[in-house]
Amino acid sequence: METIGVLLLNLGGPDTLEAVRPFLYNLFSDRLIIKLGPPFMQKPIAAMIAATRAEKSRSMYAQIGGGSPLSRITTAQAEALSNCLNEDVSNNQPPFAVFTGMRYWAPYIEDAVKTACDAGIREFVALSLYPHYSLATTGSSYAELERALSKKKYPVHCRYIRSWPDNALYIAALSELINEGIAGFEGRRPHIIFSAHALPEYFITQGDPYVAEINKTIDALMPTVKDYETHLSYQSRSGPVKWLAPSTEATIETLASSGVRDTLIVPISFVSDHIETLYEIDIYYKDFALKRGIILKRVKSLNTHPVFIQALKALILEELK
Repeated sequence: METIGVLLLNLGGPDTLEAVRPFLYNLFSDRLIIKLGPPFMQKPIAAMIAATRAEKSRSMYAQIGGGSPLSRITTAQAEALSNCLNEDVSNNQPPFAVFTGMRYWAPYIEDAVKTACDAGIREFVALSLYPHYSLATTGSSYAELERALSKKKYPVHCRYIRSWPDNALYIAALSELINEGIAGFEGRRPHIIFSAHALPEYFITQGDPYVAEINKTIDALMPTVKDYETHLSYQSRSGPVKWLAPSTEATIETLASSGVRDTLIVPISFVSDHIETLYEIDIYYKDFALKRGIILKRVKSLNTHPVFIQALKALILEELK
């Protein structure tokens, strides 16, 4: 049986402080994320934004070790998934080879495709590591993947897993980590904040399913958190457009003014540690909350949690059926 290639796709992140500015340029050059004037102005404006924001962003990355761990974590996820998938090779399952591709930094999606095709892979399953579909995330990654695959001069077939907001094993892994986070309050009853990455509001008005899929995940988690007050908020907003609300800062402010003293943040749209968890939540929001009399803790990221890796395996095998 021919080896099936699995392409794990994610955003990517600058692995050194020197990489921050070019990473930001790549990010803001993508019109599927944000349109910066007419098309011919996208890259010049992206270059100006990257130059303006680089110093502040470098300061943030310096506080989490000097770069993003996202590529390293995704590589570890790929290795764990490869081991998990290939456990069943002897049971008439085809062998699998797992590759990682990042949208805005190395290893790029096109590099992953080249490596896989050079190894003789012609059948692929693409799995975006965003559980909830948005044109700005999975949509952009898959558009880039299709572009890379179209450059090949031989037949290549790829299946696309669109989203998986209520996959049972994904929910089980999240539930386990939420329960672990709740236990850290030693009997106190924290308010649960589901903090998702923000998105410009116009995506939703144009039919993007992101918010509906976030709510699918939260609904599936309700048996785990039914005895707690829960809130949905949005983090990582930037730029002058109207973003999804409420922001995580506003939610913390509201809880503080109503006398809440314990909160547990669930980074609901992230499956790996990166700048949004390690800096934005663990440093910025924790300090923001503490100044308002709130103890804020975070649920651990899924990273290479064994049940989460089983979830990825189940998604791939189901797609192949």
